[in-house]
Amino acid sequence: MTHGGSVLDASKTLDPAFHMIPIIDIKDAESPDQAARRRVALEIRDACINVGFFYVKTHGIPQATIDEAYEASKQFFALPLKEKLKIDHTTTHNHRGYNGLRSQNTDPENDGDMHEAFNMGKDHFDANVPDVKTAAAKGSMMGANIWPTESLVPGFRPAVVDYYDASAKLGKVLFPLFALALDLDEHFFDDKTKNSAANMRLMHYPPQTGPVDDRVIGIGAHTDYECFTILWQEPGIQALQVLNSSKEWINAPPIDGTLVVNLGDQFERWTNDIFKSTTHRAINRSGVERYSIPTFLGTDYDVKMEPIPSCVSAESPPKYEVMTSGEFFKAKVDASYAAR
Repeated sequence: MTHGGSVLDASKTLDPAFHMIPIIDIKDAESPDQAARRRVALEIRDACINVGFFYVKTHGIPQATIDEAYEASKQFFALPLKEKLKIDHTTTHNHRGYNGLRSQNTDPENDGDMHEAFNMGKDHFDANVPDVKTAAAKGSMMGANIWPTESLVPGFRPAVVDYYDASAKLGKVLFPLFALALDLDEHFFDDKTKNSAANMRLMHYPPQTGPVDDRVIGIGAHTDYECFTILWQEPGIQALQVLNSSKEWINAPPIDGTLVVNLGDQFERWTNDIFKSTTHRAINRSGVERYSIPTFLGTDYDVKMEPIPSCVSAESPPKYEVMTSGEFFKAKVDASYAAR
């Protein structure tokens, strides 16, 4: 059920003890009919306040683009470890490249995440963008990607970049809907996402069989860091779980024709906790390998996260100090790796 009125009013009436994750058809996201766009935005508002997660269908990413990225991911992770380590993330300031099994620990109570990943983002070579050393000194995650040798994984780079571009384009479609959901002008985020921080991971979860150590799972309980995440999950394998306010883990299985969207800490902070950055985890007890591709969408790194006007009032004053998106994001990522 969608709620009209202001976003502040809506935030006072919803109960986040959800037991299912809504599916939202975004076919009207770019409709010339403003009322149709607002209807979609109100569905998104309810999901953002109540759950922090939703599925989107009619999302516009071609199945062939998804399939090619999936196949490229499988080929990369099948490489010998010594080849993957040649592009290890520790060689970069922005954590791009490969990170191996248990090199991260997203939940401090755990003993390492049982996944490996390839991390990438937008290549920054523009003369107006700081070079790698300057970017690192400023706490930015900008810079170049590093890639496996073409002869080892033929076609890897174009397949991955095509999916990256498609998911970043979908992010550009969603930002105006989030703006409407927040009672803002649809173009509120336009000047804040000119060099939008879209980071993507190809992820591989090996099957966990045999004795179970509850401190070692695919990825421990955590929240994401940016504004929102667009997640593709391998069909037929249940692993993702979302924590509701009653501390119950709710399954978020792959659903044909959909992608998962979940909010991150940047949006929660920016909206003064009205939008929920919901805790989630992935446990691959399926007995088979699992693959997923999350794309994390944020703003330009120099954007100051000042309280969004529609999310504060005399009764709900700002809760957080103002900082830039880049400062916030890099601190979160560095802490994740330092924990391991």
